[in-house]
Amino acid sequence: MAIKKKHINDFISLNNKKTKSSKPKQNRIYFQIVLINSTFATYLYKNMSFLKEIQRRRTFGIISHPDAGKTTLTEKLLLFGGAIQEAGAVKNNKIKKGATSDFMEIERQRGISVSTSVLAFNYNDKKINILDTPGHKDFAEDTFRTLTAVDSVIVVIDVAKGVEEQTEKLVAVCRMRNIPMIVFINKLDREGKDAFDLMDEVEQKLGLTVTPLSFPIGMGYDFQGIYNLWEQNINLFSGDSRKNIEETIAFSDVQNNPELDKIVGQKAAQKLREELELIDEVYPKFDRQDYLDGKLQPVFFGSALNNFGVRELLDCFVAIAPSPRPKDSETRLVDPTEEKMSGFVFKIHANMDPKHRDRLAFIKIVSGTFERNKPYYHVRQKKNLKFSSPNAFFAEKKEIVDISYPGDIVGLHDTGNFKIGDTLTEGELMSFKGIPSFSPEHFRYINNADPMKAKQLDKGIDQLMDEGVAQLFTLEMNNRKIIGTVGALQYEVIQYRLEHEYGAKCTYENFPVHKACWVKPNDPKSEEFKEFKRIKQKFLAHDKYGQLVFLADSDFTIQMTQSKYPNVKLFFTSEFE
Repeated sequence: MAIKKKHINDFISLNNKKTKSSKPKQNRIYFQIVLINSTFATYLYKNMSFLKEIQRRRTFGIISHPDAGKTTLTEKLLLFGGAIQEAGAVKNNKIKKGATSDFMEIERQRGISVSTSVLAFNYNDKKINILDTPGHKDFAEDTFRTLTAVDSVIVVIDVAKGVEEQTEKLVAVCRMRNIPMIVFINKLDREGKDAFDLMDEVEQKLGLTVTPLSFPIGMGYDFQGIYNLWEQNINLFSGDSRKNIEETIAFSDVQNNPELDKIVGQKAAQKLREELELIDEVYPKFDRQDYLDGKLQPVFFGSALNNFGVRELLDCFVAIAPSPRPKDSETRLVDPTEEKMSGFVFKIHANMDPKHRDRLAFIKIVSGTFERNKPYYHVRQKKNLKFSSPNAFFAEKKEIVDISYPGDIVGLHDTGNFKIGDTLTEGELMSFKGIPSFSPEHFRYINNADPMKAKQLDKGIDQLMDEGVAQLFTLEMNNRKIIGTVGALQYEVIQYRLEHEYGAKCTYENFPVHKACWVKPNDPKSEEFKEFKRIKQKFLAHDKYGQLVFLADSDFTIQMTQSKYPNVKLFFTSEFE
């Protein structure tokens, strides 16, 4: 039912009828009107409340190369939102320990933790959901999938190191999906590259079109503060300030205001004026629609450790970032304002509590409302499931929620029903797109080290692959199993978990492969495809879902194969048209 102006006017006029007639027939009509009035009022209230909740939500991820300052920025955003009361809560795991714990010794030794996937807080009447992405490259596959559940991202770049390898990979995924991005150039209190050089590097290496919405006054030791182009004011900071932002001064006309010279000094003031003139001439004006379409990326400068520029970033983010966006399924585009619930699993956490071996499946709500104890349809398994204790994460605590809205992330206790990419609906048969597996970078044979535990090993591999910790390939030629991972550290994780959770032991052998390419021939019956399969049979395998994969030993091999077999298409993700 679409609400029109006529409906609202009718509702108001009916609501103004205060008196009853003495005639029975008219009384019946009156009470019918009251009933209709009441029903419509309830519907109107619920619908408007639902739409308001959608508009309130901002669900985003923070991505960066390790050590660029992602954790520190996350902490300061939580501080501004009032979600935590002390600095260092993220780094010393005070937030994470309430929701999860490290489940193996290797994680404690190397400082890598199984983090909570979402940290939620309220700011300026907006519900902010931060999706935590692992910074370590060995867990990049997890980050790639997390990006399917965000509506926008903040890219953090170190002022001294500039654009680094992991940032390039993650931004490429965002560009592929047209995800709106804001760039935050961090650590301005340290000596680093020139601001314009950094923005040029961002454009050239990441393929972005940037426009600065804040700009530093000085850099490194000369750093005095930030000029906020978005709000047209200057924020001044003292070098020893670790928690408190200094004064904010409104400056709508920097070029002609002599007060600027008094505040930052004549030399710094003149340089700032020249830089702002250059910005005006070189960079495009900010356009929110271009930002939302992924065509323009605003840039902010600051120092998360010292709170420089964080509030400016957060205030602008809340104002311009998208509320929950429509998402493509295999059959249609799903709008968040639809009444019926739909959502998908983008992440599975095992051993949230090592004592109970429990798993949480994290679901992004795409449309409708997710309600506790209401049955929902599991599309892949073709059965209804009911959830008595859906979890949401609110900074330091995990709590059961009765209702969740589009944009929210819900953790569901899972006994093995879910796999990455599974869809829940209210009965509609559909699956969401955009949750692919990416080509691994490391490949090894996996061997059973204890023949008496063959079943346990098969079960363990099957369940761990469901969680997306790695990918399983089975060779066509001899059915040997190969594990493919993004990082070598994952092999130790898998080996440890197989032994301690499933009672199975395994060993590995190196397998000389450079990249996995998913294969799609134009004509599966063609002679060209038959020759391709015959020549490449030693390196052909099937993934866990039966798709044909070519395990190439080098980039040169891939180029030669594409040249020799032009009608056999090779893809570097498992999802392709």
